[in-house]
Order: sequence, then structure tokens, then C-alpha cells
Amino acid sequence: MTKLTKKAAAGKPKGTSRKPKKLTAVTDRSRLAATAMATPAAPSVGGVDAAVLDRLWSVVMSRRTADPTVSHSARLLSRGPAKVAQKFGEEAVECVIEAVLGNKDAIIAESADVLYHLLVVWVASDVAPRDVWAELQRREGISGVAEKASRVRALSGASGVETKKIP
Repeated sequence: MTKLTKKAAAGKPKGTSRKPKKLTAVTDRSRLAATAMATPAAPSVGGVDAAVLDRLWSVVMSRRTADPTVSHSARLLSRGPAKVAQKFGEEAVECVIEAVLGNKDAIIAESADVLYHLLVVWVASDVAPRDVWAELQRREGISGVAEKASRVRALSGASGVETKKIP
């Protein structure tokens, strides 16, 4: 029997012996994220939901003006978009290396690093998650081959330069 259940069984109302919650940076961030989110709830997969990305983006956004000596996000952002993009690339390469090696635990850890640094890139580039989610939603139900072909034509037509990206 848990402490709370024992107290309830002893006739005390649930929660009467709890101390008031002390606000911490974590709860403050949670509140900030909850109020800053303008996107619908993400679907839950196995009890975990993708809204964590929206919340993390909100935290990184709030760090734009933070002290770089106390915030890793602020330190990254203060170095400028080129350095932010370089760091994202480094993390992506680390993830690719772990994927080639087949190290599942390391792939999970590196993937989290990649996603975090991608969100820092978005903040540095003034991109909101909802914009990316809208683009993904636009592509939903479109064949990957057809969607890729439309992008290649659009890129070639807009700049007059053919792309050599691997199809």
C-alpha cells in the first residue's frame, strides 16, 4: 500500500499532508510550453507523444535572450546560424555512424541530439514547428516518388540550375 493510500485508509483526505509544490525551472518551462503551444495535441504512441518537440521548441525559443553562460541553447544561438547548422550537421553524422554500426541505444541517444539541434536550427532560422508540421501534412498521401519529382522540377525551374541530389 502506498503512503497516500495508507493515509486515505486512516481517514485523512487524500493530499492533505502534501507540501505545496515549489516552482522550479522545470515546472516554469512546462507552463511556458503549455501556454506557447498553438498546435493540436500530438497523437500518443506507446504513452509517449510527439508534442514533446513543440514543448522543447518553446523552451529553446525562450532561451534566445537567456545568458549564454547558463543556457546551452543560448550559447548555441549566440554563435549564429552557421555555427548552429554546423553543430546540427555534426550530430546528424554521429547518428548516421551509430546507424551504420547498428547500435540501437546510441541511435536513440543521437536521434534525440539531432532533434534538439534541429529545433535550435529552426529557432535560429525563425521557423516554427507548425510550419514544418503543415508541410508534412501537405505531403501526406502523396507518393514519395511523385513528391520528390515535383520538388526537383520546382527547384530547377525556380533557379534555372539543375540539382544533382540523389533521387
